[in-house]
Amino acid sequence: MVKKTFLALGLMTIVFPIVAFAADPSGAMLDMGLNSLWVMLAFILVLLMQGGFILLEAGSTRMKNAGHVAGKTIFTVGLAALIYWAVGYGIAFGGANAESAISKFIGWGDFFVNPGTSGDPASESYPSAVFFLFQLAFAAISLSIAWGGFAERAKLSSYVVFTLFYIAIIYPVVAHWIWGGGWLADHGAQDFAGSTVVHLSGAVAAFVATILLKPRIGKFNKDGSANEILGHNQVFTALSVLLLWVGWFGFNAGSTVAIGDGFFTYVAFTTMLGAGAGGVAALLISWAVTGKADITAMLNGTLGGLVAITASCAFVDPWAAVVIGLVSGVLVFYSVKMFEKLKVDDPIYALSVHGMAGIWGTLANGIFATQELADKVGVGTGGLIDTGSWKQMWVQLQSVVFAGVFVFVASFIVLGIMKKIIGFRVTEEQEIIGLDLSEHGAYGYPEQLKKPGQGIQG
Repeated sequence: MVKKTFLALGLMTIVFPIVAFAADPSGAMLDMGLNSLWVMLAFILVLLMQGGFILLEAGSTRMKNAGHVAGKTIFTVGLAALIYWAVGYGIAFGGANAESAISKFIGWGDFFVNPGTSGDPASESYPSAVFFLFQLAFAAISLSIAWGGFAERAKLSSYVVFTLFYIAIIYPVVAHWIWGGGWLADHGAQDFAGSTVVHLSGAVAAFVATILLKPRIGKFNKDGSANEILGHNQVFTALSVLLLWVGWFGFNAGSTVAIGDGFFTYVAFTTMLGAGAGGVAALLISWAVTGKADITAMLNGTLGGLVAITASCAFVDPWAAVVIGLVSGVLVFYSVKMFEKLKVDDPIYALSVHGMAGIWGTLANGIFATQELADKVGVGTGGLIDTGSWKQMWVQLQSVVFAGVFVFVASFIVLGIMKKIIGFRVTEEQEIIGLDLSEHGAYGYPEQLKKPGQGIQG
């Protein structure tokens, strides 16, 4: 019996690979299959980060808006998929005008993407369909970051209109500059998984929204002092950080888009170090400054560490990943206080976590990137410590400034026109009632909230 079992297992081991690769038994076909599986898994992980954003925004805001947060996130991700398929991907990665000067500033081609049913192992490392999905997930993450500036006071219609312009034009242009063969890519800009492309872009759009929407009712007093508007569920917020943290391994390590020699594991390794350092630094600094170990600060510091290491995860040594995370944790803590003093109402701290940490993470490459890893990735050069040259820092600074200015101006135009034509913010009555009821006609927590006229719990 035992001999028969082993014989059967041996035959299965021999036969099934032959069947699987009968059409093309080459190593290229096997490599494409493995790469495809890895990128598909990474796409799934990044898409599931939307669950983290739902819990983050819902937990950081009041329960009267929880259903709205969840619903508009799912809806805008679906809408973003259609827009990115029709237009956005072509602007970011379209190569029909690759030989023209305009291609350095905007892609053109591959609109209404039709990737075919399979890839060609002779010319591709993975099918174009899976690359489209992976890049779509990144675009949707950047959009969800922007929603932080809309929280608790924007009309549902404003989410629809801004999704159209952000996914069709604003985000894809920045992605093209750095990832799609644009002018910053030519300069050697290092942004491995999107500290600038994804996070800073989303944060700048959120910043524009906070300016035009103005603070929530009751956030600031007449004397300029701020009131703390507590989120309704800190456990949701903590769970969101865990979900985002797990998803980030698809975000960063998945950006290798290949199994290869296992380099994706090194990227995951530095990502873990940066995240851990960010959380530890934020908790310790909050404890030292306020006398209390602030949980919200720690959670934001962890996310800040993840955002910061996103640009540099493939370019720096482990010790540098720790330093990048530590600095980001402290930076997030103090920038939250800075924005509050500037009377900027940022309910989910998108400006600090994704904006300030995104800037720091991008610039950190100019300091800590090593020539060895830059050569391995094939982008840019080593930073100041490794090479003694400021060249990479200058390129990184260009990325931050030009991407930030472009997103700010473009978002201001879109949201400003929207504010004039269709209105941007809900009425005072609607905001007090909550967006669950005023925008959707139902409560996210129907058993916890009373009907109008019976009093509304915040």
